[in-house]
Amino acid sequence: MIEADLIIRDATVCLPDRMEVTSVAVADGKICAIGAEVLAREEINASGQLLLPGAIDAHVHYNEPGRADWEGWATGSLASAAGGATCVFEMPLNAHPPTLDAESFALKRAAAEASSVVDFALWGGITPANLDKLGELARCGVIGFKAFMSSSGTPDFQRSEPKTLHAGMRQAAQLGLPVAVHAENEAIIASLVAEAKAAGKTSARDYLASRPIEAEVAAIREACAIAGETGCRLHIVHVSCGEGIDVIHEARKRGVDVTAETCPHYLTFNDDDVLKLGASAKCAPPVRAEAVRADMLARVARGEVDTLGTDHSPCPPSMKQSDDFFAVWGGIMGAQQFVGSLFAAGLDGPTIAKLTARNVARRFGLEGRKGAIAAGHDADLLLVDQRKSRLVTEDELLTRHRISPYAGKTFPVSVSYVWVRGQSAWSVEAGRGPARGSLFAGPAVL
Repeated sequence: MIEADLIIRDATVCLPDRMEVTSVAVADGKICAIGAEVLAREEINASGQLLLPGAIDAHVHYNEPGRADWEGWATGSLASAAGGATCVFEMPLNAHPPTLDAESFALKRAAAEASSVVDFALWGGITPANLDKLGELARCGVIGFKAFMSSSGTPDFQRSEPKTLHAGMRQAAQLGLPVAVHAENEAIIASLVAEAKAAGKTSARDYLASRPIEAEVAAIREACAIAGETGCRLHIVHVSCGEGIDVIHEARKRGVDVTAETCPHYLTFNDDDVLKLGASAKCAPPVRAEAVRADMLARVARGEVDTLGTDHSPCPPSMKQSDDFFAVWGGIMGAQQFVGSLFAAGLDGPTIAKLTARNVARRFGLEGRKGAIAAGHDADLLLVDQRKSRLVTEDELLTRHRISPYAGKTFPVSVSYVWVRGQSAWSVEAGRGPARGSLFAGPAVL
């Protein structure tokens, strides 16, 4: 008889190749048995509920150190856990200093280790100012590098013009690490913004018009071309439109190693929602027209998108308050609504597990340890009750600032439990659990 720390009994389990009503046992932070009779110190009766692998959110901004008043690891990671994530990849901005060298990596790692509820990896940055630091970032254990092709919105993280991006991708290929790219064409956007401001246009509709699909597609095409030239593994983050997905698939046919991420807000909201909700729904690339949203959702369901991430990008309330929509901070706070919003969009459990866990683990080298419910994997687990809907309210938000475009929406499911390596990270009954996150390092370069 196997002895375990925890057994989750009679759940509908999303296994890598099938759904099955069975039990999952955990010992020493690992899944030790599936479907076997075990003795356990703790039992959870999960009859009628869905057990998924914990989501791996490869795109969050917690902004600590330096801008912890925007969010911080304690509140950000707890919100992520409540949203179904058991591991996050934190972006090199908008912390201050951004993660551009070994020293800034160490500062962020220390902040994360002190407060994170979930496991984590750290992205390093590519900017014109730190091309000579990519090797030391790799040796620190970054999961990959992030570059902005347009202005990042923070002055301490410069955008990468084509020469910088080419040099950064060449180094990343040599280091064996992927590059994530924010793909919007700076020249197109800057011209349209200048025209709008010259005409005194400051509305939400004017902002949406200043970042057209054309700007996103042009940048994706350029990034794919550079990745093909350098042999770099490329990950295009927050793709908002089907035309962008088409360019990525065309590049794959040419042999470019490129994947696409989209975000729940592109599957949930349309441009009319931005006009109604205002600053809480501002992001870049922007939320698109309803036809674009519906097309992106259909593409996700058909398997044309590789991963889903929240791009959780918080800020203080003062940065969301301005009559000039161009001046408002462009970031959506959505970590806590990650999995619930995907069910609300109509995706099923196996699709969510694939796009938030298995595909992310495969793309970033976590396969075999995370991303699936399988014996020997980390016991990163998410229990979802599909019998209980949940109204999103501002009062329930766990982020430092209670701002979310999802407030007022009803999700058809409720997240019951989240376990990180077998330890409770969050539950609907008790809130935060005792789980503490640790660093998942990328391959070190000696």
